[in-house]
Amino acid sequence: MISFTHIFVGIGNSGIRIVRNIDIPNAVKVPLDSSYYLFDKKRHSFVKQIKSFFGSLSDDTIIWIIFEDKPINIEIVRLINDALTKDVIRLAYVLSPYKELVHEERPEWAYSFETVFYDSLSEFLSTYTAIPLEDAFNAASKQIGLMFSKLYYYLENQMLVNIDYADLFNMIKGGNIGILRILRDVNFEWNWGIWDRGLISIMVGKNVPLKNAHEILEKFQHLLREKDIIWGVRMNKELDNEIEILALLIKRWSNGGNSV
Repeated sequence: MISFTHIFVGIGNSGIRIVRNIDIPNAVKVPLDSSYYLFDKKRHSFVKQIKSFFGSLSDDTIIWIIFEDKPINIEIVRLINDALTKDVIRLAYVLSPYKELVHEERPEWAYSFETVFYDSLSEFLSTYTAIPLEDAFNAASKQIGLMFSKLYYYLENQMLVNIDYADLFNMIKGGNIGILRILRDVNFEWNWGIWDRGLISIMVGKNVPLKNAHEILEKFQHLLREKDIIWGVRMNKELDNEIEILALLIKRWSNGGNSV
């Protein structure tokens, strides 16, 4: 079975919170405090460590760089990308509060990534209103950490779920923007139709008819513009009457996408 080294890099407070919520035993977690880059006395050592660590990664590495859409974080992202060898699989997960990146043109920094996944935090911002941004970030960090953990589990147990690394690479490579969501139900009135392709993994409870899962897949098949879905279904006795869906959806950037 082909396997890869997974490295999760959290830049700044938001990225570090997400990385700490990832439950993957064999993953490498790298928290990067962006304040070190701001202070002149610490910057040289900080940059040197980045070049040394990321420049030494092997080609069988999948690196996720997780950060909030801020100029200082993007500067650090560029440093990391400059240090990486060309065959490392590079993916980004960007928090962009109130901002839907899918409707914007591809920024310069995004050209270094196979796919940029993003979260505008819309569902969290609508729920947590007392101190909106801070509460939303805290809730999102737990949910996104869980998503990464689930995705890793599906990939490493592909004989059980019918999704493997070849499927993932077929979906993500080529310069895309995407979303990664874990769902217990799907509101098909939401604008899923803006996405082209998808990797859909469904866990069904022991009391859920398999036809329910197939109905969900058929709806995604109808909505996605290229009608291209890689999917897998597995029964999970712990869910009882529930369905759990991991949806990875992608499309080309509005101003095109070329391979890294």
